[in-house]
Amino acid sequence: MAWEKIKQIFVANKESDWMYSHASNPVLWKFEGGIGRVFFSSRDKNSRSHIAYVDIDFENNFEVVKVSKEPVLAPGELGLFDDSGVVMGSFLKVGVTWYLYYLGWNLKVTVPWLNTVGVAKLNTQSNTFEKLSRAPMMDRSDVDPFSISYPSVLEDNGVYRMWYGSNLQWGSTQESMQHVIKYAESTDGLRWERTGHIAVNLEHQNEFALSKPWVIKEGDIYKMWYSFRGNGLVDTYRIGYAESIDGLNWIRKDEEVGIDVSPTGWDSHMISYPCVFNWNNRQFMMYNGNHYGKNGFGIAERKC
Repeated sequence: MAWEKIKQIFVANKESDWMYSHASNPVLWKFEGGIGRVFFSSRDKNSRSHIAYVDIDFENNFEVVKVSKEPVLAPGELGLFDDSGVVMGSFLKVGVTWYLYYLGWNLKVTVPWLNTVGVAKLNTQSNTFEKLSRAPMMDRSDVDPFSISYPSVLEDNGVYRMWYGSNLQWGSTQESMQHVIKYAESTDGLRWERTGHIAVNLEHQNEFALSKPWVIKEGDIYKMWYSFRGNGLVDTYRIGYAESIDGLNWIRKDEEVGIDVSPTGWDSHMISYPCVFNWNNRQFMMYNGNHYGKNGFGIAERKC
């Protein structure tokens, strides 16, 4: 496959105290005509993450036509699982109900952080997302004892399927965490059965993290894009790609991903956190560039 980069779409630049920097983890929710609403994570002056959105006009050079004035979701109160920030994950529609899955994180003392997964529900009267609980939907468990992250969720023949990140260990440095992609299933989108099955594992030299899977199904093939970190002398994130015929066992095909850093500019040092979707018989990828989204997000179109 090959992707043609189109443009850098949005950079948070002191829009407000809560949207002070970053536009990380862009995720398309839905379209109304040619306008796509894209959710992402911004940071406040204290580097705590909030979830926000922008509306993008796909029929007018991907121009931003609206920026959320208030956070979609904000960090929880002191001591809760998401008191250090909330980070965009993915959406799922169960019946007539929309769920927003997000990563909640805490700064820690003995290790750098603890991530768990929370869920919010769309209030159709106010058209706002509201957290369902002050506790995480998916917390640490015996099969995920260290830290979990970034759920990608879809409905597949009546079964709700999730691919998410999980640490296999912690060590003296961040590079010791061995963060892989695991799999879970649910019948209602809220209670998830986890067996510890590793869907996508580490492969490259020095590789220590696979992050933010994004899964779609085309025909009988499951396709996953993700970020991987550590590959020989390259220690910043790159976007990877894998395929599966059952959603459980994946073959990594990173060499076929068809997108890499640019020679210069906002995405010349790193590319990460892909979101792939179709619109108007075209396939697009939104992604972050340098510094984990500090330089905002952009868009590319698949050409073959």
